[in-house]
Amino acid sequence: MATVRLKKGFDIHLLGAIADQAIGTVSEPRSVAVVPDDFHGIIPRMEKKEGDHVAAGEPLYHDKNYEAIKVVSPVSGTINEVRRGERRHIDAIIIVPDNASEAVALDIKRPAIEVLLESGLWAMLRQRPYDVVPVPDEKPRDVFVTAFDSAPLAPDLDLVLRDKRQYIAKGIEILDSMCSGKVYIGVREGQHIDAPGAEVTVFYGPHPAGNAGIQAANIAPVNKGETVWTLDIVTLARIGELFTTGKVSHDTIVAINGEMVRQPRYVKTVMGTALNTMLNDNLTDEPGNCRIISGNVLTGAKVEFDQWLRAPYRHITVIPENSKPDEFMGWASLNPKRFSLYHTFTTWLRGLKKPVSMDSRIKGGERAIVRTGEYDAMLPMDIYGEFLIKAIITGDIDKMEQLGIYEIAPEDFALAEFADTSKLELQRIIREGLDKLRAEMS
Repeated sequence: MATVRLKKGFDIHLLGAIADQAIGTVSEPRSVAVVPDDFHGIIPRMEKKEGDHVAAGEPLYHDKNYEAIKVVSPVSGTINEVRRGERRHIDAIIIVPDNASEAVALDIKRPAIEVLLESGLWAMLRQRPYDVVPVPDEKPRDVFVTAFDSAPLAPDLDLVLRDKRQYIAKGIEILDSMCSGKVYIGVREGQHIDAPGAEVTVFYGPHPAGNAGIQAANIAPVNKGETVWTLDIVTLARIGELFTTGKVSHDTIVAINGEMVRQPRYVKTVMGTALNTMLNDNLTDEPGNCRIISGNVLTGAKVEFDQWLRAPYRHITVIPENSKPDEFMGWASLNPKRFSLYHTFTTWLRGLKKPVSMDSRIKGGERAIVRTGEYDAMLPMDIYGEFLIKAIITGDIDKMEQLGIYEIAPEDFALAEFADTSKLELQRIIREGLDKLRAEMS
């Protein structure tokens, strides 16, 4: 196997890691929701309405521009509400499960692309450039699969896979038939994945080594005019299971952790399940004093206690909302227990690998960009991060192309955003730049 050693990046060690690898169970959720914003690039057009009954795997809506792209219900039940926001934007499709086992069976003898589009699994793939749901009529050069998650408190994907590992080979076979190049799988040191037909690369180094886009950039970078797909090993196994059994599996194993979780643990549930089902009686404080994040602290979405598990459906992190609102000197406090990435405080003397407490405060205001090399130190890609951000802010499309915007996704800049002393919303800037570029090129 090939190896790649990454020196750039940083591992953030937070309190609240899961010590017990046992997988628990939770009660049946009172509601399950699909959030269209989790599938960037799709403009939803509803196929169902409030009060309709749906089976697991039955389409809820399709993409306005590519009607073949479907997003399906993860459970059998009744659509209780299509919640809309400003300008009738669909915020969530809320389903009340009926606890029946009714599920849609697909004809897997048809072309693979047709099956994936109808099953809803297509919407879980991402393409570079633009980091959107892939366009069906563009054949990818390669497919990049990450087999580990290096984000803070991230779940162990080997544990999440469990008995789904048997479907990995079939998933590789399907994706290999759909691309003109190769299927690459990135694994961590000591991790074993039986992946016939794929090229396996071992990655050494800190986060964001587990990002599929980072792995692609260090194996075969994306150039202008090329398209690649990215996904994780769990989605790959789902694809293999679909083409083995004819049905999509919507169950998942979720890691619930963080400083404010009383008992960090893994639980088995269903995609899009209600958070209160999993967090009830398991928080150390009132929900209003907690920052509940669907996903990890760097790229996850802030959610409320009465909302639902968002994509990628397998991680809930809970940290303090504002643990010390009256702290002396505020963000400039000289508290020796305060985390410091740049040796500003004395915490670094005891090492940066010990778990630390962090809350949701930004601790400072937005400032001008100063060339400090912070972005480059956190971004193991062959691009100039600071110059790219400036090009996006100024709307210079030619510069954006020259500086490598086709390779990146917002998640690749998440760690740089954490380390940024300018306090800029780098992920938002990257997303706006990608959307603008895509609009210009279409």
